[in-house]
Amino acid sequence: MTLSGPLRKVASKLMARFGGEVTIRTITTGAYNTTTGAIAETTSDNEIRGVLEDVNAREVNELIQAGDKKLIIAAADTAGVPTTVDKVLISSVVHQIIQVTTIEQDNEPITYELILRA
Repeated sequence: MTLSGPLRKVASKLMARFGGEVTIRTITTGAYNTTTGAIAETTSDNEIRGVLEDVNAREVNELIQAGDKKLIIAAADTAGVPTTVDKVLISSVVHQIIQVTTIEQDNEPITYELILRA
């Protein structure tokens, strides 16, 4: 028996209890319009709870900048794996996902750590 099932439930309960409301906006690209030169996009919003904190100075590098935010969400609460194409809405401010790190147990995702930039 693996620990991944109970860990996913615990992560979801902790986010529900201690996290704030955020919206994950999943963006799906569609067909390419040759007339306009644009790619059609569809979006779907998923409201979940997550823990938001500032990126500390030791984490700043070529990709991560001072002023970025770190959002931890439970994998069980998401419809799919967030990608850098998706957006996050926090208090009506749209954040771009810079990096996604998966915390997993026995090849099963427990939480996702998202680095965000407004």
